Amino acid sequence: MASNQHPPSRIGRAALPVGILAGLLLIAILLTKGFGLWGGSDDSANDNPVLVKHGDTIQVPEGSPLRSRIEVASAAVEPVNPKLVLPGTIEADPARTIAVLTPLGGRVLELKVALGDRVAAGQVLAVLDSADLAQAYDDNDKAADADALTAKNLHRQEEQFKLGTASARDLDQARSDNTQAAAEYARTLAHLKTIGASPMAPRGARSLILRAPSAGSITALSVAPGAVINDPTQPLMTVADLSTVWVTAQVPENEAAGIAKDQTADVDLVAYPGKTLHGKVLFVSDVIEPDSRRDKIRIAFANPDHLLKPNMFATVTLLVDKQPRVVLPTAALLMNNDRTSVFVETAPWTFERRIVDAPLEEGATVAVSSGIKAGEKIVVKGGILLND
Repeated sequence: MASNQHPPSRIGRAALPVGILAGLLLIAILLTKGFGLWGGSDDSANDNPVLVKHGDTIQVPEGSPLRSRIEVASAAVEPVNPKLVLPGTIEADPARTIAVLTPLGGRVLELKVALGDRVAAGQVLAVLDSADLAQAYDDNDKAADADALTAKNLHRQEEQFKLGTASARDLDQARSDNTQAAAEYARTLAHLKTIGASPMAPRGARSLILRAPSAGSITALSVAPGAVINDPTQPLMTVADLSTVWVTAQVPENEAAGIAKDQTADVDLVAYPGKTLHGKVLFVSDVIEPDSRRDKIRIAFANPDHLLKPNMFATVTLLVDKQPRVVLPTAALLMNNDRTSVFVETAPWTFERRIVDAPLEEGATVAVSSGIKAGEKIVVKGGILLND
């Protein structure tokens, strides 16, 4: 009897792994069905999508929860005084800016000013040693001597002609010589005056002196003591009278028709926050810049304290005459890759993105200059839900 019985311990050890395996299989089936239920819910969501995209259009299908969160209104047209806000910079008045040139080549002996210095008209800027100046002085000395000599000879011939000891031919020759010598002397004197050299300077002080052509500031300097100047057309420095400066701004081509001379302009400077300058448009260019497609305007400001410095950044605000413009709620505007856009309803619950030209300013509404036509239906609430 004992030989026909199986040991119970072996049966228990063999049955235990089978039970565990069956339990794991059951759990896997349940989990798979559970995930299948979740996947089924996704399929059901795909059957009723929130948004449907067709190319550049976005459709909100029936039953989508977004329909209750999106509000559409027609674009209205109102007469507004649009503010044209433009970036600008301060510039020196070109009519008051002078490039200082040396009339002759030479070596810089002394430099009397530094970059940024303010100078008075006639103030000495630099002293040069010039071989060409020495030649000009020598020519003038010779011409002065020849003029004096021919004048004496003419006087002598006139006296001798009166006594009958000189012929008329000798007298005419003396007059001709004196006239030519006087003309040459006048030419050398004019040459010295042109190059700014004094004909009365003693021989030991015959240096080329450069003086300020007008009062102003040294805004550029490209020379140093000891430098040799071989090209007289090379500016040594720039003197700019900054008592009056220009604020220059660029007007977009599509806004150029609304800009005119004497138009009121407000200028705000980064350097002086809270301080607004009030002026008028002094100049409107007749030529559109080919690269930027913008029209240049200038506003002039008195600058007695030199607080307005060239190359400062400014914001120019121009008040344009009342014009009919499409007015939208500010909430309808969306920023997309540095562009401002709105969503336009092209068919019931079908929308497309439209780029608009609208200033970024505070307020409940904003005037749109382009991109939207009157009467078009615009998403004025919930447009962010359609934004990519």
